[in-house]
Amino acid sequence: MNRVFIIISMLIFIGVSVSPAKSFAQDGVGSQPKNIIWLVIEDMSPTLALYGDDTVATPNIDSLAKEGVVYTNVFSTSGVCAPSRAAIATGIYPTSMGANNMRTSSNTQETGLPKYEAVPPVNAKMLSQLMREAGYFTTNNYKTDYQFTAPDSAWNENGIYAHWRHRPSNQPFFSVFNFTTTHESGLFEPYGIRKIEQRHYYSDNAEKISKLPTEALVKTDKGHTPVHISKDTHFPVPPYLPDTLVVQHDLWKMYNNLVETDKQIGAILKLLKEDGLYDNTIIVFYSDHGGPLPRQKRLIYDSGLKVPMVIRFPDGEKAGTIDEQLISFVDFAPTALDMAGISQPDYMQGRSFLSQDTQQREYIYAAADRFDAITDRIRAVRSKCYKYIRNYQPDTPYYLPVAYREKIPTMQELLTLEEAGKLTPYQSQWFRPKKDSNELFDVCRDPNELSNLAHIENYKPVLSQMEKEMDRWLEEINDDPLLSERELITKLWNGSDVQPKTSAPVFKQLNGKIAITSKTPGAIISYRIQSEDGSMSGWRPYTHAIHLNQGEIEANAHRIGFQKSISKVFQISQPSQKDGKSQ
Repeated sequence: MNRVFIIISMLIFIGVSVSPAKSFAQDGVGSQPKNIIWLVIEDMSPTLALYGDDTVATPNIDSLAKEGVVYTNVFSTSGVCAPSRAAIATGIYPTSMGANNMRTSSNTQETGLPKYEAVPPVNAKMLSQLMREAGYFTTNNYKTDYQFTAPDSAWNENGIYAHWRHRPSNQPFFSVFNFTTTHESGLFEPYGIRKIEQRHYYSDNAEKISKLPTEALVKTDKGHTPVHISKDTHFPVPPYLPDTLVVQHDLWKMYNNLVETDKQIGAILKLLKEDGLYDNTIIVFYSDHGGPLPRQKRLIYDSGLKVPMVIRFPDGEKAGTIDEQLISFVDFAPTALDMAGISQPDYMQGRSFLSQDTQQREYIYAAADRFDAITDRIRAVRSKCYKYIRNYQPDTPYYLPVAYREKIPTMQELLTLEEAGKLTPYQSQWFRPKKDSNELFDVCRDPNELSNLAHIENYKPVLSQMEKEMDRWLEEINDDPLLSERELITKLWNGSDVQPKTSAPVFKQLNGKIAITSKTPGAIISYRIQSEDGSMSGWRPYTHAIHLNQGEIEANAHRIGFQKSISKVFQISQPSQKDGKSQ
């Protein structure tokens, strides 16, 4: 058994509690801000040795756990990527800003709806924008999927080449690296690793990265797919899936992809050490939601929501400890700001889980709505030991025939066995034609959520308390689960039948400085400068009037969720010209 799991088991047994870590920006006056790096894998439940599953070795993730804090109760706000990533990027619940349908821009032919974007509150900004405006060099490599278009100045760099190595010397950085090898689509074929993921082994070598195919569907063939675990291994199967050869091969792919991802993570950690940054960087590892298998992804059982997370703090502070507090994805942005010593905006609905000034959560919350062409409406609230699920469409079956999921061989196997009547009672639960309106699970005793307690008399007090908490949360975040998606779009667009457009920027030159404004409340202004020699800077966030003697400024305005404005160009007046020029 893995040493990390032994240590964690001992800590749990003796009741060790981990106090919140301090804000590292408060180390002392004049202290250098800490770098922050997020290592984000896709579609992965806590199937790691540090959580008790020692099926495969993941030495790089394990090393972070030995040197850091293992968080055991971390939950996404949705069982699928785009809504969850919207919550991470903004600190706002997806259902509070129109981000929970998967996706806002997809399946328009089937739904008859226009493409739209989530609209967060006025003055809302992405976490990366706030970090950048506070002086951080921000990079994202490379997945976005926020349910809205990011403003041009949200990141210093965004894409397959984005890297902290491109920052000015000694500037603190916030860098996100996304690893897509473990994505659900990695199970579609018998073999294959996305070739674009090889970029992690090339550090910031643009020449090598440029030769990789960027299309996610381009994968290695059987002969070039790394084999990290024996195909003869018998893998543990959750009780809601059948133990067949087809399922075993999908599990081989899942675990094999996890080991490959661990090696990619190791390549990033190696670069941090080579650059002398390892002990001055807060390293956060997590998954964007639960597992990739049927009855995991998209669902709001723990199999779809619960994720692994490890944080290694500089110099190994709190190394080898665990933290059992409940954490939601809406807490990620506030916590990152806390790490950087940046105040949390009022519009954020999460809390810093490191702050000693905020109480730990009693509950986490989740939601499910449309997936591709099929709509359902479900909300959930979970405490440490109980999960309450409210099904707003009980006449809609549990299983939804999502075409993308049906590419997974295990899904095809389930459908075949279900039609033949060969599934066990636990496995056939998912195929019931109607849902219970209310579901209540003791997740401490029933982690797979297979025994509904909602109709048992002894649990009525628990059910009543969870129902009240659900109602309180829905009202607090202004979520109406009965609102149709068509009505939601009308609400987001302020009653219009077209997406609102941000007003164009307006320039004003005064006292040797150029001010830029937009009439649209909450508009984020991005600008770039063209020098006299014709060179163009990257997009920058506008935060105050610009002092510039010559050249051109190009700017646009963008309220998140609205259409971006047209770009406007302003020619800098020569010093001899009169100030006060507007354009």
